[in-house]
Order: sequence, then C-alpha cells, then structure tokens
Amino acid sequence: MTAPIALSCGEPAGIGPEIAAKAWDALRDRCPFVYLGDASHLPAGTPAEQITDLAQANAISAQALPVWQIDFPAPNTLGQPDPRNAASVIAAIEQGVALTQSGAASALCTAPIHKKALIDGAGFAYPGHTEFLAALAGCDRVVMMLACDALRVVPTTIHIALSDVPKALTPDLLRDTLEITARGLQRQFGIKHPRLAVAGLNPHAGEGGKMGQEELDWIAPLLADVHIESATVTGPHPADTMFHAAARSRYDAAIAMYHDQALIPIKTLDFDRGVNITLGLPFIRTSPDHGTALDIAGQGIANPTSLIEALKRAQHMALSY
Repeated sequence: MTAPIALSCGEPAGIGPEIAAKAWDALRDRCPFVYLGDASHLPAGTPAEQITDLAQANAISAQALPVWQIDFPAPNTLGQPDPRNAASVIAAIEQGVALTQSGAASALCTAPIHKKALIDGAGFAYPGHTEFLAALAGCDRVVMMLACDALRVVPTTIHIALSDVPKALTPDLLRDTLEITARGLQRQFGIKHPRLAVAGLNPHAGEGGKMGQEELDWIAPLLADVHIESATVTGPHPADTMFHAAARSRYDAAIAMYHDQALIPIKTLDFDRGVNITLGLPFIRTSPDHGTALDIAGQGIANPTSLIEALKRAQHMALSY
C-alpha cells in the first residue's frame, strides 16, 4: 500500500471538515488519508484519532479518521471565516507540502480556502492555492487541469478578467502550458503519447481573421512549430465544437484559452465529480472543484463527491507516479 494522502483542512468555517468526515466514511482504508487541521472542527461524533507519524495512518483508517493536529487560535463559527485563523489554514497547506515532498504522504489534496480571510488575517499574497503551492515548491510555472471521467481540460490563463486575456495570453505561456500538460499526462496519468487539442481564442477560432487575428498572427504558427516529444498537438479548434462526445474521443486533454472556456464544459458534463489537478509541481496535488460553500456549512447537506474523487484520483496518480 502507498503512503497515505495528506488532506489540508482549508477554511474550517466552510464545508471542509464536513466533507472530510464524509469522505473518510466513504473510503476508510480503501484510500487512507490524514486530515491536517484541528480535530475539534470535525462534525460531532466523527471517529478521529490524532497521530504524529503518517506511517500510523493506514492501520488507523479503517476505524477512525487520522488527524495531524494543527491548533487554531480562534473559535470556529460555521459560515463565518475568522481572519485570526488564517495563519493556521496556511500552516496546514505548508505542512501538507512538507509531508508530501518528504515522501511521508503520497500526494497532497487540499480542501477549499477562503482567500479574503487569508488576506485579512495573514496578508496572503497569492491569487489562490495553485500559485501558493508553486511558490512553496519553487516552480516558475504550473498548470491547472480540471478532470473527470469524460474530460480533461486546461485553461491557459486562469483567474483574470476576460478583457485581460488577450494581453496575458502570450506565445511563451501557451508553449509552456502545452509542454507541462504533455509531461503531466505522461508522468501522472501514464499516457505515453498524449494528444492535446487547443481551442482558439476567438469565436470559430477567428474564422480566417473575420472574428479576430490572434489565431492567424501567432496561435496557428506556434502550434505548427511546437514539437513535444511523443505528443500530438492540434488546433486551434473552434471551442464551440470541441466538447461533444465524438470530439472528446480524439484528444486526451483540451487546452482552453481562458477560465470559463475550460470550466463551463467540464462542470456541465460532470459537476459533482470534477477534480482540480496541478501539473508541473514536483509532487501530486488534487482538490475538489468547488469552494467553501459557507452558506450551507454545518447543515449536514454538503456533497462530498468531488473531494472523494479528488482523493481517489490522487491515490491512482500516486500508484502511477
């Protein structure tokens, strides 16, 4: 059996503790993981056991959720993030990276964070989890992949305004995204000859310049010139015809140009089972594809499916890594 997965707690005032407990109940020793956070935040009645060595987790997981205790200074009020707890949320992420890089954990899975609370409480200087993890790992550039059984998709630009996309979308960025995605498919998914399909930026991929020039000016020339060992790259394709079943059968990952172009199709195809995967890190990282859901925290109705899929996918990737 591989080492357990490290699950950083994320924002404890959200649904993270609830879905962690539900995920443990669903998976138990079939996919052992360790909750990095405060055991007191877990729902009342959750069987939990604190550990100080991740090697203990596999034996414990059948009966209880293993917890790597991280103390939080302020009370946890469900639905109301407290900036005083920001440093502990960040510490859980840092601990997860350290445990994964040391080999004590086979992968890192991250529960959702509340960025405003982290900014207000700890001056968090990153747009999100992905960028923080890249900084901790010393990576210049990483790639965000969203994956479910029906689709893998990568947005080349991520959390920026649509009006800023044409400026941010550069040949170097697109080339790096293609290379990192191809390597990730080979190393973490076991796909020896990955096929990448690249969407155009403009409607109908520019339609010969009638709806935009970027495809003619540099996107198509770059795709014709790029050579990635053992990979096939096609495009630019009109994004509106890339995501039906027959089209998806012709590639292993779709490369989109901006956030919604990537996330709308995968959330439409499989909203509950989408998983966020960071490619380009020196370790495996997955996360559920949803936020903290403060509005339903503590009501017992949060759906753990995406977290369960994120943990299972991390385990599968670790076995192939």
